[in-house]
Amino acid sequence: MYKVIGATKSRAFRVMWMLEELGVPYDHVACGPRSDEAKKYNPTGKIPALLDGDEILTDSVAIMQYLADKHGNLTAPAGTPDRARQDAMTFWLIDEMDAILWATAKHSFVFPEEQRVPEIKDSLKSEFARSAKTLSERLEGPFLMGDTVTVPDLLATHCINWSIGAGFAPVDDKLGAWAKTMRERPAFKAAATKEA
Repeated sequence: MYKVIGATKSRAFRVMWMLEELGVPYDHVACGPRSDEAKKYNPTGKIPALLDGDEILTDSVAIMQYLADKHGNLTAPAGTPDRARQDAMTFWLIDEMDAILWATAKHSFVFPEEQRVPEIKDSLKSEFARSAKTLSERLEGPFLMGDTVTVPDLLATHCINWSIGAGFAPVDDKLGAWAKTMRERPAFKAAATKEA
C-alpha cells in the first residue's frame, strides 16, 4: 500500500490523482509543508512524499513518473521517441508553468515578508499567460501527447488550477475547456474528495 504525504491543496494532489487514475489503493496523510509530520518523510519538510514499502520518494513529478513507469500506464515506454517527446513536455511544463507559479507563491506567502518582492508578480503572471498561450497552441488532440492521457496532462491541469487559485488571468477558451474535461475525470474528482 502506498502512502501519500501532503495536503490535498498542494502538489501532493498530483500524486493522489495519478494513483486514482492508476486504480491503485493508497493511504493519505494530510499535512502541510515543513510540518513535523512532513519532516518524518523528508528532512526538508517539502511535500509531497510517497512511501512505497521502505522507500521514500520525493518531488511530485518524479513520483508521478515513477508510478506511471512502475504500473505501465499514463506514460510512453522509456527509451522510445514518444517518451522523449513526453519528457520534453513534462520538463517544459515544470520550467514554464510550475516554476512561475512557485515563484509567485514564494513572493506572496512562502518567503519571510522582508524577502518578498511583490512587484515581480505582475511579470510572472504575464510570463505564465505567454506559456498558457503556447500550451494551447500545442494542444492538438484530446490530450497533450495525442490520444492517451499521460503524466503531462495531470501536471498541466494542476498548474492551470493553481493559477486560478492564485488569481492569475484565465487561460484561453480552448485550454480552459480542455482543463475542464480533465477536472471531470472520475479520478480527479476522487482525489479532490480526500481530506485536506
